[in-house]
Amino acid sequence: MSETLLLMTAPARPPRVILLASARTYRTRPFIEAAAMLGLEVVLGKDVPLPMLKKVEAGLPLDYRDLRLSTEAIVRYAESHPVGAIVGVDDSGTLLAARASQALGLRTNSPEAAEAARNKYLMRRKFAEAGVPSPAFRLYHLQDDPRKIAAEAHFPCVLKTTTLAASRGVMRADNPVEFVERFERLRKMLVREGCDEVLVEDYLPGVEVALEGLLEDGKLNVLALFDKPDPLEGPFFEETIYVTPSRLPAESQRAIFEAAAKAAAALGLCVGPVHAELRVNERGPWLLEVAARSIGGLCSQTLRFGTDRSLEEVILRQAFGMEVHSLQREGRAGGVMMIPIPESGRLIRVEGREDAEAVPLIEGVEITARLNYPVAPLPEGDSYLGFIFARGETSEGVEAALREAHRKLRFEIVPEMPLSVTPPEN
Repeated sequence: MSETLLLMTAPARPPRVILLASARTYRTRPFIEAAAMLGLEVVLGKDVPLPMLKKVEAGLPLDYRDLRLSTEAIVRYAESHPVGAIVGVDDSGTLLAARASQALGLRTNSPEAAEAARNKYLMRRKFAEAGVPSPAFRLYHLQDDPRKIAAEAHFPCVLKTTTLAASRGVMRADNPVEFVERFERLRKMLVREGCDEVLVEDYLPGVEVALEGLLEDGKLNVLALFDKPDPLEGPFFEETIYVTPSRLPAESQRAIFEAAAKAAAALGLCVGPVHAELRVNERGPWLLEVAARSIGGLCSQTLRFGTDRSLEEVILRQAFGMEVHSLQREGRAGGVMMIPIPESGRLIRVEGREDAEAVPLIEGVEITARLNYPVAPLPEGDSYLGFIFARGETSEGVEAALREAHRKLRFEIVPEMPLSVTPPEN
């Protein structure tokens, strides 16, 4: 990947940024740290249910589900507290960020493009219209009969929601019996999420990769291409290891870059970070999704640019029209392991962290799951036990170090006890 210079000039903007993110995201802290480096004031646009809005004292309380009222609240806030940029830190805030930025005259993707990058059904339609290779798809609703759908489905197939992220609710079915079971499982999840749409897609074989990029005037600058060396074949699709640089042939990488750029253009995205997920097989790259935000979790810690700049600093510099002298990633390989949750229950003990951190090439082990709190794996879960970070001369060495460090860790998870137990009858 050759060095890219991205030079931007813009009128001076108020040094205040609103960060929009869900309460459970890992991404807020790195942005706050990057903002401090740049001398920017951070305002957290907290996602708070409408009945609780008046009870929140700090930050800027918003109800992300009500886009109109939340946009109006941000505009009112900006009248007395001028804002230089609004950043959607994770999927939950990207559409609101676009709408509020547009209302304030800030540089942004259109709300239509942000919505297409947020809703997987709209995304599939845009890809199909633009000729972007992606899975065949059908849209259904929770009230539909899964047995009738299964009779028409092509197997294997993948069921997913149209709005959830991080592989939540994504399940593979290989036959009609599995399809009905997966559909009913998804139905229980979506009732709690307030969504009734189910997307059914053809399963695509192949290796999976993730691309991190930055759009400037519609041009995609590729920041990193991650290999996902663990097979993601289902029945669930829990991501574990990301390693960069990719070990795919240069020709395959070029095809991936071109496909991702075409996909971003098909959605109408033109500025800011993008995170793309693709599958690659003998027919070339296939787009799974393109999100109008940066990489999730704490995975951005694997990336450093130019003179040791973080990904979050690069994103904020672009948002404020500051110079970004280089988008060249550092020369060494980097990787992260998102520590999977093996079973549902309550996490009560973590052992072996010091041994894991002592493995050569390991830079850190961060346990993010809280002791004595419930944890759940995919497809219902939405988090990890933690993250392992490594850096070295080769991607192979980094991957091996991550696996070795993970073997040193031990997690004790006990089943959750019911809230009340009816005593047995005498």
